[in-house]
Amino acid sequence: MTIEKDMIIALDEGTTNAKAVVFDGDGRAVAKFSRALSIQTPREGWVEQSAELLVEASLAVLAQAVAAVGAERVAALAISNQRETAVGWYRASGRPLGPAISWQCSRAAEFCHTLRLQGHEGRIKAVTGLPIAPLFSASKMRWLLASVPNGDAQAAEGEICLGTVDSWLLWHLTQGNAFRCDYANASRTQLLNLQHAEWDDDMLALFQIPRAALPEIRPSSGLFGYTLGLAGCPDGIPIMAMIGDSHAALFAHGLGAAGCVKATYGTGSSVMAPVSPMQCGVQALATTLAWHDGTQLVYGLEGNIPHTGDAVAWMADSTGLSDLPQEELAQALNTLPATVDSTLGVYFVPALTGFGAPWWDDNARGLIQGLNRGVKRAHLIRAALESIAYQIADVVEAMRQQGEFTLKALMVDGGPTKNDWLMQFQADLLGCPVMRSEVAELSAVGAALLARKALLQIETRALRQYLPGHAAYHPDVLRHQKLKGNYREWRAAVNTALGVPAAPANVEAKVTLSP
Repeated sequence: MTIEKDMIIALDEGTTNAKAVVFDGDGRAVAKFSRALSIQTPREGWVEQSAELLVEASLAVLAQAVAAVGAERVAALAISNQRETAVGWYRASGRPLGPAISWQCSRAAEFCHTLRLQGHEGRIKAVTGLPIAPLFSASKMRWLLASVPNGDAQAAEGEICLGTVDSWLLWHLTQGNAFRCDYANASRTQLLNLQHAEWDDDMLALFQIPRAALPEIRPSSGLFGYTLGLAGCPDGIPIMAMIGDSHAALFAHGLGAAGCVKATYGTGSSVMAPVSPMQCGVQALATTLAWHDGTQLVYGLEGNIPHTGDAVAWMADSTGLSDLPQEELAQALNTLPATVDSTLGVYFVPALTGFGAPWWDDNARGLIQGLNRGVKRAHLIRAALESIAYQIADVVEAMRQQGEFTLKALMVDGGPTKNDWLMQFQADLLGCPVMRSEVAELSAVGAALLARKALLQIETRALRQYLPGHAAYHPDVLRHQKLKGNYREWRAAVNTALGVPAAPANVEAKVTLSP
């Protein structure tokens, strides 16, 4: 970076929006551009997006960002992306095999079930750190190859590329000159050996994915390629960082400080904690590569939840609230829960396409439990918002079972965190401070920080001066004690969705819910 070239543009390609955020030499966001993305559900459990539109939207907001600050000032690009979503394309033309198969999609559930029946789960978990689930990319890639004529043969010959969204965007930013991904995204495919940090031959064979179809893996912070042939963007701008959005958010919260657990609230949610040793034996959670900062690999313990913000959106649709203009809808979601003292015993378990962490049940479906004549829309909206906090607590409870786990504060980011009522409820439920980032686009911040590190050739700790601040929500001790009872009722509702028999009346579920 120089005085003339002092801007970093982070492309944050999420599930519902493609964003470009411009950061100046002091790390401040000085311009933001966004374009909405649509989601298709052609069959029950299938979730997909147009792969072409993901690129089109990203390039459009990038061009806006470049125009806003001037091409001569752009030092580098960085990419943060929705994870696990799988894309296949033809190497010669760059044309996709079909839609991008979303991380939410469960079309590969039957294939995953077969792997379990064949007894592969233990081996897969030990090698990749991930439980068998259609969430992860490998089974989606298998589906993509099976969906086109001679897909396996073409992939083996290197004629088909398979990747996550970071590699798909990089391909188009560089006109096909760079086919790469970073360690964080690679670790979400279920094809990476965590111990050796490279594609694993056994996993490639198990999922029938040819190595020739996969991208080269590089550190999250470092050179991936240069822009070429883009409208509104000059050639030769280096792409200096790529990382999955949840990993980027964890990096931006505290650069991986111990005890700072991150929860990203979005369509779904990711709860992630940095860990020193590999913990592949944790059955209820995933072990992942948080990032490679150009010097070393950092591991993370994570739980993925498919439906959090999505659960509230579903409830808003179902109760007619989503008919309001966007600003009025946001205001209603922030105020309605406080207009009632409770949910009147209603619990909404949003397993709309199955459960993620810590239950991992693809066949479970959602339910609303405890309906009675007095329940109104405010109670249902409150139950949907509470379901976010309860699901986050489920993952934190699983993390607390690990001997080396500590929780000093829950660091939060994402759209739903703007809801003050929800943040206070989360703090009261967990019994620990909730620290909300003062910057909404935290994934973009994390990616830009990693690019800055590579450009300036500095140590990770030197980035601390660029970290955004946080707003604190402190727990109410008395309310925390009361909410332990609510949490037990929530867990009973979850067991109903899982098909687990109810415990005898004289047996109380164990609930810790303390820092």
